[in-house]
Amino acid sequence: VQLVESGGGLVQPGGSLRLSCAASGFTFSRFTMRWYRQAPGKERALVAGMLLPGGRRDYPDSVKGRFTISRDNAKNMLYLQMNDLKAEDTAMYYCNAIYGNLVYWGQGTQVTVSS
Repeated sequence: VQLVESGGGLVQPGGSLRLSCAASGFTFSRFTMRWYRQAPGKERALVAGMLLPGGRRDYPDSVKGRFTISRDNAKNMLYLQMNDLKAEDTAMYYCNAIYGNLVYWGQGTQVTVSS
């Protein structure tokens, strides 16, 4: 089982990034997929969740209207489009897959928002 995140980097405030998560080794389409982030000294927090393509998407108020989660089951890919990035969005971003008692995590991709 692998979840491999990519697309992080350094971006100026107000900029955009698109994170990707490549999944392998499990039946991707069955899993609820989520993005989490963890800033230094803080707990890991949910930033976006999605069960099925076109299904309900969940966002905390801190990113609502700026972040969009999507998935492509044919490609076993999860995405996070992040717009209007702010300094407080700086964190390590993790891809998460869950189905019943099966829970998988990626290694993370760093996003730094700074001028």
